[in-house]
Amino acid sequence: MCEIMSMKMKCFAVLIILVFAHVALGVEYYVAPGGSDDNPGTEKKPFKTLETARDAVRESGKLGKESVTVYLREGIYHLDKALVLGSGDSGTAKCPVTYACYRNEKAVISGGMKLALDWKPYQSGIFQTITPAGLDFDQLFVNGERQHMARYPNYDADTYPYNGAAADAFSPARAAKWNNPVGGYIHAMHRARWGGYHYRITGKKPDNNVTYEGGWQNNRPGRMHGTERFVENIFEELDTEGEWYHNAAENTLYYMPDKGVDLKKAVVEVVRLRHLVEFKGAKETPVSHINISGITFRHAARTFMDTKEPLLRSDWAIYRGGALFFAAAEDCSITDCEFDQLGGNTIFASGYNRRLTVKGCHIHGSGASGVCFVGDPKSVRSALFNYGQRLSYGEIDKTPGPKTDDYPAECVVDDCLIHDIGIVEKQAAGVQISMAQKITVRHCSIYDVGRAGINIGEGAFGGHVIEFCDVFDTVLETGDHGSFNSWGRDRFWGVRDAPKDKLAELALLDTEVSTIRNSRWRCDHGWDVDLDDGSSYYEIYNNVFLHGGLKLREGFCRKVYNNISVNSTLHPHVWYENSQDVITGNIWMAPYAAVQMPSGAWGKEVDRNMFMTDGQRLKYKNKNWDLNSIVGDPMFVDPDKGDYRVKPESPALKIGFKNFPMDKFGVQKADLKAIARTPELPEVSYRMNATLNPLGRKAKIRETRRRASKWQGAAARGMSGEDYSAFGVSKEDGGIHLVSVHPRSLAAAAGFQTDDLIQVVNGKRVKTIKELYETTAAAEGKPLEIQYVRAQAVEKLTMTGYAK
Repeated sequence: MCEIMSMKMKCFAVLIILVFAHVALGVEYYVAPGGSDDNPGTEKKPFKTLETARDAVRESGKLGKESVTVYLREGIYHLDKALVLGSGDSGTAKCPVTYACYRNEKAVISGGMKLALDWKPYQSGIFQTITPAGLDFDQLFVNGERQHMARYPNYDADTYPYNGAAADAFSPARAAKWNNPVGGYIHAMHRARWGGYHYRITGKKPDNNVTYEGGWQNNRPGRMHGTERFVENIFEELDTEGEWYHNAAENTLYYMPDKGVDLKKAVVEVVRLRHLVEFKGAKETPVSHINISGITFRHAARTFMDTKEPLLRSDWAIYRGGALFFAAAEDCSITDCEFDQLGGNTIFASGYNRRLTVKGCHIHGSGASGVCFVGDPKSVRSALFNYGQRLSYGEIDKTPGPKTDDYPAECVVDDCLIHDIGIVEKQAAGVQISMAQKITVRHCSIYDVGRAGINIGEGAFGGHVIEFCDVFDTVLETGDHGSFNSWGRDRFWGVRDAPKDKLAELALLDTEVSTIRNSRWRCDHGWDVDLDDGSSYYEIYNNVFLHGGLKLREGFCRKVYNNISVNSTLHPHVWYENSQDVITGNIWMAPYAAVQMPSGAWGKEVDRNMFMTDGQRLKYKNKNWDLNSIVGDPMFVDPDKGDYRVKPESPALKIGFKNFPMDKFGVQKADLKAIARTPELPEVSYRMNATLNPLGRKAKIRETRRRASKWQGAAARGMSGEDYSAFGVSKEDGGIHLVSVHPRSLAAAAGFQTDDLIQVVNGKRVKTIKELYETTAAAEGKPLEIQYVRAQAVEKLTMTGYAK
């Protein structure tokens, strides 16, 4: 009897094991570059294309009943159109669908094609070959490396911006040697270096001036930069190794190979597709529970000429697309994938999306942004698009929260290595968030970026968490920005006729609190963390700022505590008198750098912080700031190795400072951590500012030189340093800051107010007090036509009553 029972138990156990094994394995299909779409898709007889595998999964009858895995065997899968996954391809939480590399093999999904070419010498080290008829492409890869369109000036990896720029890039003298530049491109920085512009050359006039179209890529339009510009796709500029030019009309490719490249053996690939995989569902029937794992993605086309859609009053315009594109997807994930040298945005979640995960991925060499979460503007109440647009208080919809649910929410970017981003487009970020809610960016290492590492475009709809990130070497090609940047140009920002006591209420209609914590930041060309125009409702704690410190521009309800700013400080800009900001328990190593702060109270509480000297601490004692703060050596454990925890005897503990981990920043995944860079650590200076001179000797001299002069009864002075950011103008444009306008002055009678910025008088730009005096005198009593900036908006007035 016992033997029979024992045998039954064994059989039952075997049955259980088989059942669980079946559930774990589920249904499997195989794809291989050498397979056939007439095969059954088994391991021994795999399909050839991903489309056939997808269709087999659809038709299997197994979706939602068993887990389904499509294995990609090693090789390159060249797509002739994007792989589209819809709601009919969805799995479930218990029975997901996965597209994955088989074991440790390397599978590459490519939006390009491999060319079989017969190269022949042309001239001066250039080779030529015939390409297939009708082939048009904008990227060429040789042995896996992106080559450069024929350009001027030539590509220099160590030069910023654009890896080479020149004032004469498309001058008549330069264009005189171009036979037919139509189809060439002009790339240029914005005059104020707020990103860049792109133009397509349409022709050349008899005087050798080129004609062009474009320039719509920046949502704060202005002239292109005078010197930071280059041209490409011009045949006559093919003059150095690694450059190429394709004459599509004649089906001829010209290329000058690097030394050591054997064109007879070289693998030559060109790019055709913008999108490689699209997740496209509908809110009512989303595509869901599909995971893509372990795959490499390459060869997606550049999209800079289609970057046209303005984001809400941000500096950005955007192309709503990417190599991987999500629309109406839920509970889908991209894990352990590599994204290699893609031409535009890498991953783009557009409109309604929920609980998307990007984890353990390596994103590098992208032409635009790394990961984008961008909602539909129709989900935002009282939405405005242009930077200068304004509403009156009575016009604003005062209903809290979103209007619709057409935005990404509860999505995660986790443990990703993102670098060399914005190769083509300079208004780009490692992670971009706009019109989205509860996006978490965790344990990401982001560096080598032309603009921000992480950018949040506005307050709608907040609730984001940025934690354990390592972001540095950013703003490499632009200006007035940070490793982290945000704007808050929401309903309240710039509103006309709003009661002051109602602004804070309006500011919180759009947003939930967003958190920045436990991260390390370094920006050598701006602020480490830059909360710009109107950014509200942030909690910022347990961060290390390694160079540029923390900037808080006008906004409401920011809590900043338990941060360390190495050799730097807090930069308060243009606060509201009732901002309700709280700044406590931080270690600052320089005096605050305030710009255009109000005459009344500054914030709710700024106190119980730590400084290096009394001069630093007491700089704003007249504002009742830091009356209970302390001075001393924070006694870092090992700053040379980046350990800024304080020792048990540190006086910083007396202000409530608490140590936080210094070894959790950035990627944690072993293979990514092994190749990820870390920021350069500064040499800690405890003697930045003398006790009796909180500005330092040189800074005090500069401050003395900038003491206000008088113009028409107003105190006025020129611009320097952070003034440009505070006013939102470029150094090239400059202006004269009216520091104080007396109500009975001639300036006030003309309509000027305190903190106006005069830029142009009678058609002449004025940057110094001397120029303002001279231009006023030159008018000889005739009216002064004056262009000025007020609240970052350009205004004009005519001044008749003035003193010469």
